[in-house]
Amino acid sequence: MKFRPLHDRVVVKRVEEEAKTKGGIIIPDTAKEKPMEGEIVAVGPGARDEKGNLVPLDVKKGDRILFGKWSGTEIKLDGVDLLIMKESDIMGIIEGGAALKKAA
Repeated sequence: MKFRPLHDRVVVKRVEEEAKTKGGIIIPDTAKEKPMEGEIVAVGPGARDEKGNLVPLDVKKGDRILFGKWSGTEIKLDGVDLLIMKESDIMGIIEGGAALKKAA
């Protein structure tokens, strides 16, 4: 199924964190907090300003982002847990070394 968000909304897939601490302690699922980091799966076309002009989003598909713990609405598409949120709920984009290190 394809899904395209409207206006200034984005679809985000949470990036799961390690199940072990640096000391080797395994953290059970019940004790984990929801990750506040994710990857953008889809973006809307943008919001409209007062004059009706389309203002494109600052984020794009594939960006790794940080967002608030309780941001967005949780949905499930094709068996995958996703979040839909407005661009204003995004705190920032993770660039360079941190994003590459997490991906590896």
